[in-house]
Order: sequence, then C-alpha cells, then structure tokens
Amino acid sequence: MGATRAYRGRTDDETAVLDALIERPDQGMTVLELRTRADVTIDELETALGALSDDGLIDVEKNGDRTVIKPDDSVVPDPDEGTEPSIVDRVRDRLPF
Repeated sequence: MGATRAYRGRTDDETAVLDALIERPDQGMTVLELRTRADVTIDELETALGALSDDGLIDVEKNGDRTVIKPDDSVVPDPDEGTEPSIVDRVRDRLPF
C-alpha cells in the first residue's frame, strides 16, 4: 500500500519514509526501523522527518525510552477506497473481450 495520492508528489526520501510508515500505521516505527525500511541515509532520514513533521504528516510519540513515529491519519489510504485501475486494466476494459 502506499501513501494516498495527494502525498505522492514529495521528495523520494519523504515518499519512502511515508510508504514505510504506512506498512505499520498503528504500531509506528523507531528511527532505526525507518532507516532500514526506507533505505535512506541517516541525514536523508533526518531531513525527510523534519519536512514531514513540519507539514503535519507524521506524529512522534514518546513511549518510555522509545520514540515511535507514526503516519498521520490523513496520509494512510482508506482500505475500502479500492485501488486505482492500472493501465492494463483500463485497456482491457475498453477492448471487447
């Protein structure tokens, strides 16, 4: 699943972080977990997290000695919404089979 379409126009690093967070929207991830899932350097991760936080697209929670980062609800796609048809699906729908 990826971030909702409205947030796909961000930098590659920000999109990678959002996509990683959306895999676990309720549990969230630590910075180290994000670093491995998003496949970005620590500097790129810091920049992406700063931009996403400034825009209100992530929530940071302190759980005891752990800091957990979660995607904002507005970023998580609605599972009932369905996926957008691919180009192959669109072509198949137009051809008389």
